[in-house]
Amino acid sequence: MADIPRILVVDDEEDLCEILKFNLETEGYEVDTALNAEEALKLKLTNYSLLLLDVMMGEISGFKLASLIRKDPATANTPIIFLTAKDTENDMLTGFSLGADDYISKPFSIRQVIARVKAVIRRTTDKAVETENNILEYESLTLDTKRIKATIDNKEIPLTKKEFEILRLLLENKGSVFSREEILSRIWKDEVYVLDRTVDVNITRLRKKIGPYGKNIVTRLGFGYCFEY
Repeated sequence: MADIPRILVVDDEEDLCEILKFNLETEGYEVDTALNAEEALKLKLTNYSLLLLDVMMGEISGFKLASLIRKDPATANTPIIFLTAKDTENDMLTGFSLGADDYISKPFSIRQVIARVKAVIRRTTDKAVETENNILEYESLTLDTKRIKATIDNKEIPLTKKEFEILRLLLENKGSVFSREEILSRIWKDEVYVLDRTVDVNITRLRKKIGPYGKNIVTRLGFGYCFEY
């Protein structure tokens, strides 16, 4: 059974939060609310499939909150819909420049919000299903496992077959430590007369090729290597 999408509504109007929560839960979503950005930042934002953010809030605006969310790799791709009483072109452009998936001006009908929420969740879910088996990403480092292509900021990096496979193994299992023996058995498989030192040499070359992300491939002395995020 597929996971039920979880939504966070952040708005300083408590009545509006409760109305949105009730109606979205009626549609089958799980919904939490926060009355300001500070309260929202105390929550585990990676739990949410979608964030509904009011723009005009206290000390930390919805725009500022979105900027913080986008800077965190763990939440950088979480869908965001802005709710706002401001509907000027400049405000809309600001919202979309921050990576908003939609922008709804107040006053709005609940039916309109629900329709927009469904559209964004459907679009992002379909995209995730389409890409999850082919694309591995960390910030601007991307590995396309179908086309066998590695890029940083959309610029291709020339990796050898072994370097590509090592990077794929580490990205698929971010935070997990692999010993040299495990890497040899997974990457070199049935090849004979391959020394542990071969792994070190390939890791060194890989670190250089992926530039700023080389530091993310960490050596755990006595244990092995991992991609730290």
